[in-house]
Amino acid sequence: MNKSTIEKVTAASLLVALGIIYGDIGTSPLYVMKAIIGTKQISELLVYGGISCIFWTLTFQTTIKYILLTLSADNHGEGGVFSLYALVKRFGKGKLVIPTILGATTLLADGIITPPISVASAVEGLGDVMPNIPILPIVIVILSGLFFFQRFGTQKVGFFFGPAMVVWFSMLFILGFSQILEHPAILKALNPMYAYELLVEYPHGFWLLGAVFLCTTGAEALYSDLGHCGKKNIRFTWVFVKIALVVNYLGQASWLMTQGNTFLEGRNPFYTIMPQWFLLSGVIIATFAAIIASQALISGSYTLINEAMSLNFWPRVTMRNPTNLKGQIYIPSVNTILWVGCILMILYFKNSTNMEAAYGFSITIAMLMTTVLLNYYLIYIKKLNRILIAGIITVFAVIEIAFFVANIVKIKERWMFLFFELFIFMTMYVWFFSRKINNKFLKFTNLTEHTQQFQELSDDISIPKYSTHLIYLSKADRNYEIEEKILKSIFSKKPKRADVYWFFHINRTNEPFRLDYEVIELLDDKVIKIVLNIGFRIQPKVELYFKKIVQNLVEKKELNLHIRPDGSTKYNPEPDFKFIILEKFLSVENDFTIKDSLLLNSYYLLKNCSLSDIRAFGLDKSDVEIEEVPIVYQPIIKLELERKV
Repeated sequence: MNKSTIEKVTAASLLVALGIIYGDIGTSPLYVMKAIIGTKQISELLVYGGISCIFWTLTFQTTIKYILLTLSADNHGEGGVFSLYALVKRFGKGKLVIPTILGATTLLADGIITPPISVASAVEGLGDVMPNIPILPIVIVILSGLFFFQRFGTQKVGFFFGPAMVVWFSMLFILGFSQILEHPAILKALNPMYAYELLVEYPHGFWLLGAVFLCTTGAEALYSDLGHCGKKNIRFTWVFVKIALVVNYLGQASWLMTQGNTFLEGRNPFYTIMPQWFLLSGVIIATFAAIIASQALISGSYTLINEAMSLNFWPRVTMRNPTNLKGQIYIPSVNTILWVGCILMILYFKNSTNMEAAYGFSITIAMLMTTVLLNYYLIYIKKLNRILIAGIITVFAVIEIAFFVANIVKIKERWMFLFFELFIFMTMYVWFFSRKINNKFLKFTNLTEHTQQFQELSDDISIPKYSTHLIYLSKADRNYEIEEKILKSIFSKKPKRADVYWFFHINRTNEPFRLDYEVIELLDDKVIKIVLNIGFRIQPKVELYFKKIVQNLVEKKELNLHIRPDGSTKYNPEPDFKFIILEKFLSVENDFTIKDSLLLNSYYLLKNCSLSDIRAFGLDKSDVEIEEVPIVYQPIIKLELERKV
């Protein structure tokens, strides 16, 4: 699906947007008002102030920041923190790496708590229908089933998501509207003065922002899912979604105002506003909505890790395409991590009320990091007036810092969760910066200066022929360059004689789905470089691409490949070619500082655990030879060695 397709606004595209984009933010009415009221006595200041905070949070954070501004920062139709980073990284001069890693880490980490809190909040409504029903096992079964079916893809059930969410948001609107009719004065709560009075006059009112923030936690995920639907579809559907959400929040508040100065006593306003005859149906609809919300977040996590790998923030891991839908991927390792994390969350917290106390902290950090990147986008790409930008960023920064401070108290409920976040952060940090160190020690050489050597080696029949076609993967951006280590591999020790030497460079582009190539002939029919331009959302299949490129060149009678022997024989019709992969390892000759030792040894540990180059680049093992190359980063300078007389 290209950008022009997803930007078309049709009934079908709007339905798809409803089914994919709003799962997280759309299920927040299940727990937000319950979290705000908690065990406190119901009062007009608490209820009106809570609703006012919710409305203006949705307005500033979701509508203005994400729907109007951030969605404009699309990278060829794709959204999310990595897409935004790819747009602005050249303007940040390295300063944007840490904000990007923090944003991705916190978004991925908080994803472990979103499915449990959504599903648990929905299923707990069964307690009003069947008081003694065991909630915990039902939640675990639903979550486990959801993660199990990821390997089959969501194509078969995807068509159901849109209509299901239409039913959900319609239910939210109808339930809320019916309650507003009972207490129309609740509409006054939209006045921002009530929000101000709650934060200033209510005892410890400022700290209620931690609960208020739950109403907008899905906004960051909304931006990440931009590529699925396009910003026009999201903006159109948000009008309907926001009205449904606000009306439902107002409806819950209306019901609370009819209760007098009492306490909730464990009841959820979301379910109490339902007629008794509709309660079971409402629970079922809410559960489906929670499952859809969880599915959107799980798919978003796969996309996040896929983009992280493409931009060198994450080690390579196995990916699969369970369906023929472009962009739909399944990452087994991420699926397992999320499943284990979600089950541990529900076992530890046991119910949604306890999870509410821990939820939202990470997303405030993710939103702050997006604001940092958005600042660069508005300055250098949109080129708006600097004073206007300063005003916009200041407003968002003040709001998000306030939410962050209010959410700090949640650390004590989620201290064990920090280890998971630290693991994700350190993985991205080590991988990115170690690769930068690796790349510093890469030395390139001019291929054209060695063409005579290639010619002589290829013609030297005293050297056994290694392969008809010899292919190396190269990191050299310039068309006439390759790494020195490749030259050493070809000419040193046992020279590798071949008829044609190919150097294959994969150029990762900022365009998500670009796939084209260039052919550069450096020595007639002998030394050829291929530059493959591949989008950061496409997984490479280098061997398949190479065969196709050679086939195209033969068919077009280019480079005289059609009149050259390709190494095939009467015994084997397949062309004779060999890929060489150069694997680096840390030499014993290094003398590291403690910091570099930790960084680089951690990198090679991760590298050994990650996907091999053979599998990552789509090569067949039978066509690949691996050569190990020792790397000396910091050679031992003083070596005191005495000869004994």
